[in-house]
Amino acid sequence: MMHGFRVRLAGLVRADEGMATVEYAIGMIAAAGLALLLVMVLRGDAVASALAGMVQRALSLPT
Repeated sequence: MMHGFRVRLAGLVRADEGMATVEYAIGMIAAAGLALLLVMVLRGDAVASALAGMVQRALSLPT
């Protein structure tokens, strides 16, 4: 009786071995999607002009 329980328990443990890989892959896809969204936002004209204005103000000499 105990042998059958061990066999079933071992089967359940082995069935979950690939989950870490799947979770890792889903996390990587989500991170790549967020990076793509960030690149798209930063390439916009409004963001580029705002960043250029900030850099220009930071580098200008006080009057």
